[in-house]
Amino acid sequence: MIPSPNQARTSPVASPTPHRRPRGRRPALVSVVAVAAAALVVALVVAFRPGGGGATAAGHTSATAVAGVEQASPSPTPSGRRPASASPSPTARSATPSARATGASARPEPTRAPRAVPAAASLAGRIVPGTTRQGVATHYDAADGDGACLFGPSADMMIAAMNTADYETSKACGAYVRVRAASGASVTVRIVNECPGDCAVGQLDLSVQAFAKLAAPSAGRIAVSWELVSPAGAGTLSVRYKTGSSRYWCGLQVLGHRNPVARLEVRAGSGWLALPRTSYNYFLSEKGSGCGGSLRITDIYGERLTVDGIAVKPNVVQPTRVQFAAH
Repeated sequence: MIPSPNQARTSPVASPTPHRRPRGRRPALVSVVAVAAAALVVALVVAFRPGGGGATAAGHTSATAVAGVEQASPSPTPSGRRPASASPSPTARSATPSARATGASARPEPTRAPRAVPAAASLAGRIVPGTTRQGVATHYDAADGDGACLFGPSADMMIAAMNTADYETSKACGAYVRVRAASGASVTVRIVNECPGDCAVGQLDLSVQAFAKLAAPSAGRIAVSWELVSPAGAGTLSVRYKTGSSRYWCGLQVLGHRNPVARLEVRAGSGWLALPRTSYNYFLSEKGSGCGGSLRITDIYGERLTVDGIAVKPNVVQPTRVQFAAH
């Protein structure tokens, strides 16, 4: 233990004969004083070294620790990502390149998954291919088969209205859904309408004709499971411009598509412009961009079809020669 400075100064003079101190002991006194002085210097250095308790020392310690973590060890957070409030420095990015791959926003590399998988995951919305949903089926008088999707009268009355949540601003319009009852009976319907707030999530309101394929209409309400299907017998799709469309403003609709449509784009200069979708199943170009030009239609599986030669003819169904692949 190093004596304190006060002890170092008093210990040499504690002699029984202070007036007859031998000359030979002076060097010992000088040595003790020197040692005490050195101890004092050491104590001061220790007190003010990094981590010694001063504000500047504490800040320096923190900066050193962070630098060490960034360069030589994983991030202190359990997920391996930085906290949202901290933006990584260029040094941190270069020192830990794998942090980007483990981030929540990172996309799978093309070599790890087929192209259709990430496309379906990002475009499908609530109705995901290959997923079986549980719900109930009710029925309604579908009249001529027209509905909120504005497809017009339907020759095939195997149709249904989708609950508002799964209708998803008309994203479900034109989807083919296989509905199965507990008895094992099943029917495939096309979504042409929206069932408003009285329909719960997962519920399908079938036409009376379609409901009768599962149970007697007098049952009124039955438990069902349902899933998206991609029918093999679909013909080619068509396009229709909304009433009132012109080259200054237009609404576009896709009909007869095998798979649900996820996106409609128009040619705009050297690129493509995605049009917003309405709840009544039209894509609108409010300023007329692309009206009468080339169209690019994408389904929920990520397949893109380019269509040319569709003139602005309001309320006229114009057939094409293309159709989405079956899945």
